[in-house]
Amino acid sequence: MPRASNPQADRSSEPANSRRSRASGRVTLSDVAEAAGVSSMTVSRALRGERRVAPALVEKVREVAASLGYVPDLAARALASQKSTQVLVLVPMLSNTLFVDVLEAAHKVLFARGYHMLIGVTHYDPQEEEQLLRAYLPMRPAGLLLTGFDHSEASRKLLAANPVPRVHLMELHPTERSQGTYSVGFSQTQAGAEITQHLLDKGYRRIAFCAAQLDARVMQRLEGFRQVLKQANLYDPALEFLDPERSSMALGARQFEALMKSQHAVDAIFFCNDDIAQGALLAASRLGVQVPQQVAIAGFNDLPGSDQMVPPLTTIHTPRSEVGEKAATMLLQLLDGEAVKQPCMDLGFTLVPRSST
Repeated sequence: MPRASNPQADRSSEPANSRRSRASGRVTLSDVAEAAGVSSMTVSRALRGERRVAPALVEKVREVAASLGYVPDLAARALASQKSTQVLVLVPMLSNTLFVDVLEAAHKVLFARGYHMLIGVTHYDPQEEEQLLRAYLPMRPAGLLLTGFDHSEASRKLLAANPVPRVHLMELHPTERSQGTYSVGFSQTQAGAEITQHLLDKGYRRIAFCAAQLDARVMQRLEGFRQVLKQANLYDPALEFLDPERSSMALGARQFEALMKSQHAVDAIFFCNDDIAQGALLAASRLGVQVPQQVAIAGFNDLPGSDQMVPPLTTIHTPRSEVGEKAATMLLQLLDGEAVKQPCMDLGFTLVPRSST
């Protein structure tokens, strides 16, 4: 006669690491507690490293948790304790070295203090940023690192309704002493003005501005370009070439070729980013256009490879690693309840003159 099945006996005979939460299939805190022969509260305290749990028991619980493949539910822990170890970082692109440098530096600072980054990519789209905020704010991150101030009205309302400590990257707040606003960056407008002034000082008079993406920071560089040329009575709006397409070397080559074929006589071009300037230099080589003898070329951001171009590219060096480090440090101060002495931190920029101008 077949033996009746005993579900409880069957379950107890299963390997410990095969038992999972029925709802999610994940190993739960209760699974670890059962396997270790302690309460769920003891497991929680042991995994958090609380001193009230004996070191030997902490080691045992951690060994059991590791053998089961247990991963703490950080969202649930944040809801229960009103604390989180996650920091939401929103950047425009991951394909741009500039923002990779920012993230690397911020990660080092935050990770050393036990915080982990949630990374969202906005693709320079305020509506996409809004969607990311709606997705991540319910997870109650400890803090936010946001690129710039170009938010949709809905995003501004979300941020106001969820007063999470936040620091803005790469830009300075338009009102330097704005109460409760924290930023780390530099003046994009001043940087655009300085490289334009450099071109004037070198004797160039017909200076074009070629741009891509047209995000807020690019438009601030354009404003600096305009200010300097207007003061010199040399501003010509016909020499502004603004393309909303994503910045790339291929776009820079197309912009340069189109400008050379046009009726616009120019002796210098300020490209809003190094990648399009690099593309322009390659196109100049293909077309047999001598740089800077026939036309000077300048870029922005001092991206990798700019110093290796032929000729090496004149550009603005931006302190992106320092921006990431200082912004993360400032956010930690806010999380610790400390007063921030310099809420609007201007790290400046450096003009790097090279042979292309």
